[in-house]
Amino acid sequence: MSDPGSARFPAPGTELTHLLVVSDVEASRRWYEGVLGATVHRVYGGTSVVLQLLGQWLLLVTGGEPTADKPTVTFAPPPDPDVASAEMIFGVADCRAVYGELLARGAEFLAPPVEYPWEIRAFFRDPDGHLFEISEARNRD
Repeated sequence: MSDPGSARFPAPGTELTHLLVVSDVEASRRWYEGVLGATVHRVYGGTSVVLQLLGQWLLLVTGGEPTADKPTVTFAPPPDPDVASAEMIFGVADCRAVYGELLARGAEFLAPPVEYPWEIRAFFRDPDGHLFEISEARNRD
């Protein structure tokens, strides 16, 4: 009989990896390293690369057809970068300063930082259209 406590989820030591489907792994790797400062952990045969970004795992993979373990799922880059169902948000201390730094590194923003009563934020995309945001929380005093 197995120990019921051993099947807890998430168990201590469980890690989370974010997967993004890209059209060109090498071009995306260069972008994530150069623009976001990610570091390469491992490369798999030209079809995927594992990156470390802010203590998180990021797996970039090329598209693929359904497989036995995901029989109805096809992996593909976003078909329309103007329709988003997910994004990654970087909480930053100074949105305008980070905006300038990322611009200098080659990030292409949708617009300059916009101020709201609760935050200052700006959005940009990776080469395949995955959406990212930099966000500076504002005091609500």
